[in-house]
Amino acid sequence: QVQLVESGGGLVQPGGSLRLSCVASGFPFIDSPMSWHRQTPGKARERVATITSTNYTIYADFVKDRFTISRNDAEKTTYLQMNALKPEDTAVYFCKTKYRLTDYWGQGTQVTVSS
Repeated sequence: QVQLVESGGGLVQPGGSLRLSCVASGFPFIDSPMSWHRQTPGKARERVATITSTNYTIYADFVKDRFTISRNDAEKTTYLQMNALKPEDTAVYFCKTKYRLTDYWGQGTQVTVSS
């Protein structure tokens, strides 16, 4: 079955960096688009960044020039490098893929940006 397991979240000071990882299994990773999303309590989940199977990337305006999405097909892993973090980046971050018309989500990893 499709599984997505995120890691790398934590507490970081404003201006700091974190790298999130998402390890995938159960579907043809090399052919699949991957994306990162985030959610805070009381707000809708929002897309942060997407990377296609051909490494084309798309970013939400609020993370452009600060976050970088990448993938390692050999390791079936998607990364989100987050730099210049702000308190408003605090959220649970989720990894997502679409396989056979179905969206699959990981369990999420908490990112807290606070001094």
